[in-house]
Order: sequence, then C-alpha cells, then structure tokens
Amino acid sequence: MANPARKFSKGRRDRRRASTFKVSAPGIVECPQCHEMKLGHRVCKHCGYYNGKEVVATEVE
Repeated sequence: MANPARKFSKGRRDRRRASTFKVSAPGIVECPQCHEMKLGHRVCKHCGYYNGKEVVATEVE
C-alpha cells in the first residue's frame, strides 16, 4: 500500500473536506394562487393549493 511521503496539514485537509459540507438553500417559489413564498413541489401553507387544485381546506381570514 502506498503511503503519503509527508503529513498533510490540518488546514489542507479541512479545505479539501469543506466542499462536502456546503448547504444549499431550498427551492423557494411563489405560489400562483396567493403569491406567498412556499417550498417547491409542496402544498401552500397559506391557501392550501397544489398544482392548481385545493388539496387542504384552510380558514378564511
């Protein structure tokens, strides 16, 4: 088995590993019914619509 000739510094090791811990923001889109921001491919929490159909009944304010 091959071994490294020199010890890698902790900084170099951590820089290499840092790219695996990047967090991306969730896909937030505007609801076409009520124009509130919601997560993509999910029922809108404000109006209860998904894909143009009412899925969840919500109280009217």
